[in-house]
Amino acid sequence: MTSSDIAIDIDNVVKRYGAFTALHGVSMQIHANEFFTLLGPSGCGKTTLLRSIAGFEDVNEGAIRLYGNDIAPLPPHKRPINTVFQQYALFPHMTVTENVMFGLRRSGWSRIEAATRADDVLKLVQLSNFADRKPAQLSGGQQQRVALARALAPRPKVLLLDEPLSALDLKLRQAVRVELKQIQRETGIAFIFVTHDQEEALTMSDRIAVMSSGHVQQIGTPREIYETPINRFVADFIGETNLLNVTVQSVSEGTAQVILPSGHPFSCPAATVNSDGTGHLSVRPERIELCPAGGGDLDVKVESQVYLGTDIQLHTRVADGEKMIVRLQNAQSTILPEIDTVVGLKIEAGAARLLAD
Repeated sequence: MTSSDIAIDIDNVVKRYGAFTALHGVSMQIHANEFFTLLGPSGCGKTTLLRSIAGFEDVNEGAIRLYGNDIAPLPPHKRPINTVFQQYALFPHMTVTENVMFGLRRSGWSRIEAATRADDVLKLVQLSNFADRKPAQLSGGQQQRVALARALAPRPKVLLLDEPLSALDLKLRQAVRVELKQIQRETGIAFIFVTHDQEEALTMSDRIAVMSSGHVQQIGTPREIYETPINRFVADFIGETNLLNVTVQSVSEGTAQVILPSGHPFSCPAATVNSDGTGHLSVRPERIELCPAGGGDLDVKVESQVYLGTDIQLHTRVADGEKMIVRLQNAQSTILPEIDTVVGLKIEAGAARLLAD
């Protein structure tokens, strides 16, 4: 891969605030034309990394390159990078068009050039019919798209998005996700998106970097992150998973032989293994089938049911006290077991994964 294929190259970046280290030697490459997401809980370092790319934070060690060029010496306004923040900061006294034109005019664009470009980006975000309105006359989703148009107007080489959907309600967030991904495809530039919302990351991203305590835990496609987590943190943070304590008998060529809490032997892929012969079996709730007691991989007692509309969750417990969640599709053919009954659980072949602490 050539430097022209890499929009942002983050090379062993360290960021400290006094005695606190926010980023511990972070390295990653973000491709041109890619929707890349930094995902993690609050305080994991994702926003610090985004601000470092934008130039709002100076790094203590390492380098950040834009298409092969070191951008560390450049102040934020000299970097061909724009940011969309959580707060859209639109000028309330200006129309939508004037808001989009403002930065262009400050950068030396003529009024005619700026107006033409504003028209173009408002078409891109489907707001041409709202060009003469003030921000107060727009919905939250429309204001978000104005902020996006304003950031895209100067034709940045990379667009940074710092949790820009957090102020929207759920249905509007879901709709804007689709629009945002489509806009990224149409512009053909790299979007770097920061969120703590796993569903946002899975539905929008080409690749995801999962972060924790200033470290990158795993980088991969949404499917790779969800299906083949590299450790317990990633498995537990991305979606729902069951983590069963198991005894590891052997590991060979990436396949582990383990003993389940039921005492049954079980074979599964192994990501990482503890040195003491223990581990955690990660099993997604939707990868488990119900069967009669004694007919599966382990027996559980049904404790409760949670109705989710499209799905139904069964909360169950293994004999040794560990909880297991089973997710069943809500269909007319679905037969739910009674509370306090014992049922068997059969783990889908290849669906479980052995992880270390």
